[in-house]
Formats: sequence, structure tokens, C-alpha cells
Amino acid sequence: MNLKETLNWRYTTKEYDASKKISDTDMAEIKNLLRMSPSSVNLQPWHFIVAETAAGKARMAKGTQGFFSFNEPKVTNASAVVLFCVKTDADDAYYQHIADTEDKSGRFPNDDVKNRFLGAVKAFTGIHKYDLKDLQHWMEKQVYLNIGSFLLGVASLGLDATPMEGIDVKALDEEFGLREKGYTSLVAVSLGYRTKSDFNSTEKTPKSRLAESEIFTVI
Repeated sequence: MNLKETLNWRYTTKEYDASKKISDTDMAEIKNLLRMSPSSVNLQPWHFIVAETAAGKARMAKGTQGFFSFNEPKVTNASAVVLFCVKTDADDAYYQHIADTEDKSGRFPNDDVKNRFLGAVKAFTGIHKYDLKDLQHWMEKQVYLNIGSFLLGVASLGLDATPMEGIDVKALDEEFGLREKGYTSLVAVSLGYRTKSDFNSTEKTPKSRLAESEIFTVI
């Protein structure tokens, strides 16, 4: 599929075929998509919990109880589920860790370039931490950048996906001990293959978007 075909093909899947499983090769591609996502100053303020087994999905489904029970089948019938988690804080030690990791990857020709990069990281995060006082919200934006590229990426692999904000983040934080590790859950994305009976399929329900004339100003 070309890009236009991929965009028209993908949709928020409502019903998964529990008998179909994602291959190990595609799961490796999925993890690479998550890891290689862009983020501001390469901050990478995320962690991902990937549930591939029945036991793992059962644990993930603890975040779809009560009010969010409508999302439970999307977790239990999917082939895999990714929980996107965001850091709850960032400090000098973490900034140094990012810089050291980039250094080991060969991105800096010398210490001066590395120190300039580290200074930029501290400057931009400092603006959000102390001036705008929205560091947590800003880091969440980076995770949503990841989710956006992830949805397109998995569609290019011919995989269906369902992003779900309708989850009990407190229950999932407790289930996976996230807050003690400096993270909190944000969004879950189910992955797998649509059923022929899925009412939301683009074959049954055409996509609808605002007109180009309404959303574009070309200058």
C-alpha cells in the first residue's frame, strides 16, 4: 500500500480476531517503532509495557474494569497490547544519561559537542520545569508524538490498532508498580487483526474528515 492507501485502510479497530497472532518478526518491528520515535531534544521520556501473552493481557485488562469495561475485549482479544507510560519527572541525572547514551552511539565527535547538547537539553527542559511549569504535560506531548508515528507505522505493517485513553491509569500504575519506578500510564494501544464483522471497518463505515478548504491555508 502507498501512504494514501494506508491512511484510508487504517481505522480504530473495535473488534479483534482472537485466533490471529502477530508474527515474531512484526513484533520486533513494533518494538523498533516505539524505540525510534522522535522526541524533543531526544528526551525519550517513556517506557512501554508490551503484553503478548494471555497472562500479560489479563494483567493489562485490569485497567478496563468498571466504567472502562467496554474496552476489555479490545485487550483480551487483541494479539498484543502496548501500554504507553510517561516519566513523572526528569532531572540532571537523566539528562546526563541521555547525553552519555548518545555519546556511546557515536553522535558526538568531541566533548564540546556533547556538552552543548547537554546544555540544550537542560535549557529546554528547564523552560518547561521552571518557567512554564508544565514539564509533565510537555513530556506527555512527547509520548503522544510516539503514539502518532506508531499508529501509522503499524498500519504500514498491515496491522490493526486501537488507541485507548479509556483505561484506569491508577489501576495499571499499581499493577505494574509504575509510580515507584518514576512513571505513570497514559494510553494503551491494542494490536492485531480486525474481524470481518467489525462495524467500524472502513469497508462498512467510510472515513470522514473536515474538508481541505476548511483546514488548510496555503501561502
